[in-house]
Amino acid sequence: MNHTFALVDCNNFYASCERLFRPELKKTPVVVLSNNDGCIVARSQEVKDLGIKMATPLFKVMDLIRQHQVQVFSSNYTLYGDISARVMQTLEEFTPNLEIYSIDEAFLDLSGFDHLEEYAQKIRSTLYQHVGVPVCVGIAPTKTLAKLANYAAKKFKATGGVVDLSDPERQKKLLAMTPVSEVWGVGRNHTKSLEQIGVTSALNLAQMDTQNIKRRYSIVMERTVRELNGESCIELDDSPEPKQQIMCSRSFGEKISDYSTLRETICEFSARAAEKLRQENQLAHVVNVFIRTSPFVKIDPNYSNSATGKLIQPSSDTRDILALTSKLFDSIWRDGYRYAKAGVMLGDFCPVGQLQGNLFHQQMSEPSRDKLMQAVDSINRHGQGKIWFGGQRPQQDWFMKQAHLSPAYTTCWDSLPLV
Repeated sequence: MNHTFALVDCNNFYASCERLFRPELKKTPVVVLSNNDGCIVARSQEVKDLGIKMATPLFKVMDLIRQHQVQVFSSNYTLYGDISARVMQTLEEFTPNLEIYSIDEAFLDLSGFDHLEEYAQKIRSTLYQHVGVPVCVGIAPTKTLAKLANYAAKKFKATGGVVDLSDPERQKKLLAMTPVSEVWGVGRNHTKSLEQIGVTSALNLAQMDTQNIKRRYSIVMERTVRELNGESCIELDDSPEPKQQIMCSRSFGEKISDYSTLRETICEFSARAAEKLRQENQLAHVVNVFIRTSPFVKIDPNYSNSATGKLIQPSSDTRDILALTSKLFDSIWRDGYRYAKAGVMLGDFCPVGQLQGNLFHQQMSEPSRDKLMQAVDSINRHGQGKIWFGGQRPQQDWFMKQAHLSPAYTTCWDSLPLV
């Protein structure tokens, strides 16, 4: 069967989300910062044109930012997640087969569709009208080529935001123009290795012998070469594998040396991890807690430790997880240190409904426990932190430095924009 894939990728997604409710910033350079406002994690095209690189520490480019009046925003993941959901919901109107690849990308199966470029332009205009986020679309017979088509749609303005690589001659032309480093699945180490043997373009890679590639690198790289030659080897994944672990951790905006404050942090992470676990429809058996000081502050004493424990039986009940994480935290807490990071990880999952009960473990009946957690999640869905457990700290994002945070325009009544 001949496949046709389309990759829809939002343009400068975080920056585009910040501009949604600030139309005066449409042509203004915008950057979005990482947790604790440390590094640049998203840039508008104007910022890219200034030569500011991804992951650059903010303090290193402050002169450029002031000179060009760059607008700076802290990461607003609540806003970005909600806009992403709206983008994906809109894309579902265009095909029954959709794979959400990341927060700002999705693969669509357009096999059997006609007038592909016209249809892709309709996708772009509908998304911009319904959500307000600009996107580019790459179309090709394989997912790897669709990635390259999207790369070209972003790079070359004359494409109008859509590149269709259905034609083999057009594929070959783009492959010759594309550095091998831009091929999906070719990492930095592979790029260096390939360049050492004269493979500098995507076309050079596509022309390599598949058996030689498999011997020298891996079956994954062989599959990439086949995909570059139009042979579809990577199917659309519309039902991602369940997670094997869930991690909730943060680096703190200010160091924490107080026992009660750090314990509240651990409880907050535990509650959030338990909520994510319920969203996955999974139960966890293993819990890990870690705390550490900063290895970069030489004048402070250094300490790092973790502890792992098992629940009596797998659970997604926040109370069970809180009880165990509190004990684990107490076992590794040491006074006299300024802690820079902490986290909670859940693991050893089993699906809900496949749990074998423990004869010696007396507890509230499972239906009652489930209903209680469902009620908590339902209430908090209308404003995270409306109710919380005793060990948690009620303030939201109190542990992060977010000096440039924009309002939660779409998820908080008090933050609705005024027109």
